[in-house]
Amino acid sequence: MKQLSLPQKSFLLLLGLLTLGFFWILLPFSGAVFWGVILAVVFAPVHYRLLNMTGNRPTSSALISLLLILLMVILPLTLITLSLIDQAAGIYEMINSGQINFGTIFQRVIAALPTWVHSVLERFELTNLESLQAKLTAGASQISQAVAKYAINFGSMTLDFLVSVTVMLYLLFFLFRDGQSLSARIKRAVPLGTRYKEPLFDNFIIVIRATVKGNVLVAIAQGALGGLAFWFLGVPGPMLWGVVMAFLSLLPAVGAAIVWGPVAVYFLITGAVWEGIGLAVYGVVVIGLVDNVLRPLLVGKDTRLPDYVVLLSTIGGMALFGLTGFVIGPVIAALFIVAWELFASTEEFHAE
Repeated sequence: MKQLSLPQKSFLLLLGLLTLGFFWILLPFSGAVFWGVILAVVFAPVHYRLLNMTGNRPTSSALISLLLILLMVILPLTLITLSLIDQAAGIYEMINSGQINFGTIFQRVIAALPTWVHSVLERFELTNLESLQAKLTAGASQISQAVAKYAINFGSMTLDFLVSVTVMLYLLFFLFRDGQSLSARIKRAVPLGTRYKEPLFDNFIIVIRATVKGNVLVAIAQGALGGLAFWFLGVPGPMLWGVVMAFLSLLPAVGAAIVWGPVAVYFLITGAVWEGIGLAVYGVVVIGLVDNVLRPLLVGKDTRLPDYVVLLSTIGGMALFGLTGFVIGPVIAALFIVAWELFASTEEFHAE
């Protein structure tokens, strides 16, 4: 191995420090930069088609691609968010006015339970309505304080959100316009041989597209189906619960059942048997079918990752990185598998 000279070592040290400094500067907009890169990768095939249609005019095709993202992603998300805020405020008012009374709901549930379940709950003091109401009152007070805090900070949060979206769209335009040359420069700069770089870069792109495309489509489908069922059954805030189910559906094999399951149980034990059975069957057969059929086809097939790896990497990624983890987790898992396959298939690492 060639020994590096002192000037080369000094330059590498400087390069490392400048790289850390650059990422530190970008840290306040890390979310905007991350989603800008993700959207650029996902919509790259559309952009390349537009590039051909516009006669190889990068600026024009980048502007059209940006407009499509505004119409297909940003505008629908904004409208859903506004409707979500409206329904959340409506449910909050219903709780304050007593139209939704958790004490009454709890009492109805306890009264419908079998005697042996009731006796077990009494041992753990879980049937004491007064104690429960005190806890619910304390919880409602904490929720009210949190709502007031977010209401006060809503203006600054909105401003931060608009700044982040602006930065993301601004970056996205240049990623579309200069993406090919930029990716080529990054590939050249990575200090790996071609036999290593090509599989890693290719899998990086494949996994991002498959994960975002698959998880987002599954989330939209499950959230829409769950919200539609809640609307039909008269559950308050169906859009709110639909959005919650959509977010939870990002967790493979867990997902929307966390929401519709307890609602189905509530219907069953409070006497609305047909509603409970209908929701349970609908949840297992229809909502569950979306997860069991679409997710492996859209995510596992393209990434060539086993289902259990997709599940563990998604949950682990979201636990560490929040919402962005549903992309970061599978990407790291795919690159991990590819890197070890390259290591195992390269003879120079195993020469005796």
